Amino acid sequence: MGQVLASILYKVYGKELQERQIRRICDRVFDRIKEDSGESGLTFENLYIAVLIIYNDMNKHLPGPHNDPPSKEKLRSMVQKYDLNLDGLLDRDEFADFIQRLAADTVTTVGRNLIIAVIVAPALALATKRSTERIPGLGKAVKHVPNSIYASAVTFAVLQLFSF
Repeated sequence: MGQVLASILYKVYGKELQERQIRRICDRVFDRIKEDSGESGLTFENLYIAVLIIYNDMNKHLPGPHNDPPSKEKLRSMVQKYDLNLDGLLDRDEFADFIQRLAADTVTTVGRNLIIAVIVAPALALATKRSTERIPGLGKAVKHVPNSIYASAVTFAVLQLFSF
């Protein structure tokens, strides 16, 4: 029952909640960089440092593999789109919009990886177990392995193979 309620709440409030959390992180990082640099906005170098800080935080809290921050070249091409007043600096709102876009890409990747790890790999494991059970000699041994252990072992192997 709790999972159903959580699922409904996420569908209703999830994106808004996620955006508010990202905005809080952006404000915290923006204030920290602004205080250290004394600038009114973020220069490109300070933006890059801010992105590294944010990705470090995301990697600490998101499941799955380490998410690499975008390259300086990618950030350089993106920053032009978000510097709305064309002053060469990103203000607080421009920075928040910029990070919302980066975070959306990362959350999509993490979601895809979780689907593979939680749904696809175990289903694939059970399908291979059924196929393996028909192989003479090997089938008897595989039949004695409980499905949960077999699925866990194959899922672990898939995760290691794809470096999740």
